[in-house]
Amino acid sequence: MKKKYIYILEDEKNIQRLIAYNLNSSGFSTKSFETGSDFFTAMEEFPCDLLLLDIMLPDTDGYDVLTKIRLDSRFVNLPVIMLTAKKEELDKILGLEMGADDYITKPFSVRELTSRIKAVLRRSSRHTLSSYTNLPEKLNHLDIEINPEKHLVTQRGKEISLTLKEYSLLVLMMSEPGKVFTREILLDKIWGYDYFGGTRTVDVHISYLRKNLSDNGPDFNYIETIRGVGYKFKA
Repeated sequence: MKKKYIYILEDEKNIQRLIAYNLNSSGFSTKSFETGSDFFTAMEEFPCDLLLLDIMLPDTDGYDVLTKIRLDSRFVNLPVIMLTAKKEELDKILGLEMGADDYITKPFSVRELTSRIKAVLRRSSRHTLSSYTNLPEKLNHLDIEINPEKHLVTQRGKEISLTLKEYSLLVLMMSEPGKVFTREILLDKIWGYDYFGGTRTVDVHISYLRKNLSDNGPDFNYIETIRGVGYKFKA
């Protein structure tokens, strides 16, 4: 089996060496970078399978790096785990909302980090909607159309750019308009049973999905919140 290649974007040499040593011992291949520019240069030549991303970097910050990744069609689905000293809930929410697959704070357990990396790679390697084998060629509801074969979402004829998690949430809920999905069900079907995070992750991604689908600020028309339960796509 081909080794998974992990890039470590971290400016502290000691942490670089600690992570690289343990991941290499666990069967991964690694390469470390101190700056965002060096990382993106390497991605042009040899894209990695997963990125460990610090927020505070010499030439930029991790949020900017994450934004560039999610806006690049070549790397939009690259698994990213943020590994940072920023522990405030707002920082975690921002990282997840911008498309990070997981968020780990320093100091961290190397064993837990390795387990989370393996979990994220498992989730990214399998099709999150594999149980929905009977999806039609196109999903149409209200003014949104999804072409699963092309992985394309349009709203009133205009293409909408979504992350893999946002796309998966939309397809799942649009396939059964009016059905209430609990946060736990969404977490299990989209993130997988082995996900370390809590249901707050679902709320963050639903919020971001709403923003991408709406042209009128907070007046969302598609996804309804069922207080204390979960969400449903308007029937």
